[in-house]
Amino acid sequence: SDRITCSAAISACERGGKWQKALHFVSILAQSKVQLDTTLFSAAISVCATGGEWERALQLFDEMLESEVELDTITLSAVIRACDTASEWEKVLQLFSLMAQTKLEYCATIYKSAISACEKGDKWKK
Repeated sequence: SDRITCSAAISACERGGKWQKALHFVSILAQSKVQLDTTLFSAAISVCATGGEWERALQLFDEMLESEVELDTITLSAVIRACDTASEWEKVLQLFSLMAQTKLEYCATIYKSAISACEKGDKWKK
C-alpha cells in the first residue's frame, strides 16, 4: 500500500541521515489523499525529532490526536524525544502527563527523556 511505502521511505531517509528529504515526503503526504495512520505519523514525528524540528513534531502530534488516529508508545516517545532534545521541558512534562491518562505503558526511553528534560529545566525536584 502507499502508506507502507511512504513509511518505509521516511524511515530509510531518517536512518540515512537525510531527515530533510524525509520531511519533504511528510509534506507531500500532508498534501495528498493518503490518510495518515499511526505508523506514518510515528515515522514523521521521529524524523522531526532526529532533525531537531520539535515544533513540527508537536504539530504532527496534534494533527494525529485531532484525526483520532490511535496513539502508541513509539509515537509518544518520538514526540517526547523531540521536545527533550530542544530542552522544551514543560512540553515533555505535559506529554508525560498525557501518557498517564492513556492506557499506554511507559518505556525506558520516555522515562529517560522526562528525566533529561527536567534536568535541563532545572526541575528535577518535581
